[in-house]
Amino acid sequence: MFSSLLGAFRSPCNAVRSTPLRSVNISTRSISNSLTRTRPNWNSGCPLHLRSQQKSLLAYRLPWQRRASHNLALNKRFFSQAPPPSEPLPILPPKSVGIWLMVSSTLVFAIIVVGGVTRLTESGLSITEWKPITGVIPPLTEREWEEEFNKYKATPEFKLLNHSIGLDDFKRIFYMEWGHRVLGRLIGVVFVAPLAYFAVKKRISGSLAAKLGGLALLIGAQGALGWYMVKSGLDDKLMETPGAVPRVSQYRLAAHLGMAFLLYAGMFGTGLATIKEWKFANGGNWMGLSSSAFGEALSKLPVRAFKARAWTLTGLVFLTALSGAFVAGLDAGLLYNEFPLMGGRLAPPRDELMSPAYAQKPDGSDKWRNIFENPTTVQFDHRVLAITTYLGTTLLFLRARALRQVLPPLTVRATTVAFAMVNVQLALGISTLLYLVPVPLAAAHQAGSVAVLSAMIHVLLTLRRPGAAAQAWRALYNQRVHGASKK
Repeated sequence: MFSSLLGAFRSPCNAVRSTPLRSVNISTRSISNSLTRTRPNWNSGCPLHLRSQQKSLLAYRLPWQRRASHNLALNKRFFSQAPPPSEPLPILPPKSVGIWLMVSSTLVFAIIVVGGVTRLTESGLSITEWKPITGVIPPLTEREWEEEFNKYKATPEFKLLNHSIGLDDFKRIFYMEWGHRVLGRLIGVVFVAPLAYFAVKKRISGSLAAKLGGLALLIGAQGALGWYMVKSGLDDKLMETPGAVPRVSQYRLAAHLGMAFLLYAGMFGTGLATIKEWKFANGGNWMGLSSSAFGEALSKLPVRAFKARAWTLTGLVFLTALSGAFVAGLDAGLLYNEFPLMGGRLAPPRDELMSPAYAQKPDGSDKWRNIFENPTTVQFDHRVLAITTYLGTTLLFLRARALRQVLPPLTVRATTVAFAMVNVQLALGISTLLYLVPVPLAAAHQAGSVAVLSAMIHVLLTLRRPGAAAQAWRALYNQRVHGASKK
């Protein structure tokens, strides 16, 4: 249409001269030059009917010129001081990626708690087969329920512990374990499907896609490890061992819980960092400070030492949670139901802590097995680790208060939250022990361990610099704002 109009303006009178539009992709400078050179040139020798045609065509062009001038002003406002970079900017994950990861981590949090309840109610051995696909559908008819119940009757747990339960009782423990397994499959779908979408659409960088792909593989490995753990409690050799209790291996239980904690930490930490970096790239501050002030704070020796202590404490929180898995696997919480003493003393007798009964070699050189297989030693170790974690968090909190003038403001607040959570966790742990491990308190205690880990991960995030992509996009944002403020 514009070419026909320009052709009409090229009349014998040469009324209007304009620069032709050579391509669709034109710069703002070419638009400016075009508008500047496009001027009506009235020729007095032109016939009257051609003058009227020129006026009508010019009336048609004026709205287009006004729109182009308006767009040019906007372009100058935002881009004249911030020309596009010569190299493409790195991919900055949008906020939706962070929200998806936080939802996924919430589901992992939930399955950790549900798994704890499954263990506390002794429901984990009720399903004797692993069917990743067809296992989603529970028994629907009475005949199918009888078949599942007959499979359970062949297990050591039924023969030694639950030989008196009926079908209704079996259904209760079956649904608990079934819900735990279905929730695991749901986590796989919720995590893998959006990951594939974001990766294909290039909403996340290649390195982040590889990292999250590793978490996806970890989800699959977690399912296989869960079944490997359950199989340890279905072994018929338990019937041949005097005094054996039909339960899963505490080693496999600790590995299963530890992998769940790693999954949660990966999703929660990456999701929270993604949201914070997105806000920073779009004009927000970084941990309560400007970029320069944060870099200056992080370069100070006391802050670096504080960060090292926070990393050490986070590892201690994880180790304490793993020791709790051994306590649960051996039912060690049913011993010494008092605090802070154990049998009227700070520690049980040495021969009870390092009993030769748990050594398998004739010379007793493997007494170290007491650390993982002796319920008394396992509970004592968990107490020591828990108290050490509490004292470490308290010292970190006091140190944050002393350094509140140099630490980022969000770091001080995050440390305060971690200190509050470890107090709640200590109260839950003592209550669980004193009241002989009731299911609600024990489940809350396991959830508290995840909450303490979350608080420490947040502390660590407040002490890291924004990623390269976030810094690049923030630099572009600052240039645009600076250019707009000059106008």
